[in-house]
Amino acid sequence: MAGFTNRGKKAILDSIFHADALPSTYKLHLVSTIPDADTNTLGDLTEISGGGYAAKSLSKNSTDFNVGPTEDDSSDIAYVRIANQSWTASGGSIGEAKFMVLTDDNATESDREVWGFFDLRDGSGNGRTVTDGQSLTVQNAEIRLSES
Repeated sequence: MAGFTNRGKKAILDSIFHADALPSTYKLHLVSTIPDADTNTLGDLTEISGGGYAAKSLSKNSTDFNVGPTEDDSSDIAYVRIANQSWTASGGSIGEAKFMVLTDDNATESDREVWGFFDLRDGSGNGRTVTDGQSLTVQNAEIRLSES
């Protein structure tokens, strides 16, 4: 399951129709709790820790968002893809990551607005734990806009 939060949807509409400023960068965080459309800030979730984990920073460019924006008329969607992201555990394990969330770049980490989320759980609902020296790589994470 991947999706937008209502906060993310509002931020997009605010920027398009009210000319509100967009963040200069975005952040990717790994969390152990399950976000949904009503999640507002990173403080609503539990970010993982340990093993040298740190959130990733994304710039608005074709390197960090390496596919698209693309219009797909056959599927009636538009999408952009986040470049593959890797976290390598160092000095211990990176604890159970269930979702990757996309946030704004608010200086106060807990106040960062959660705009979207990407499910990392396996078929049994378990998150990903990365042991010392191993890596977790998230590939082909797409942000899609569609009609339902």
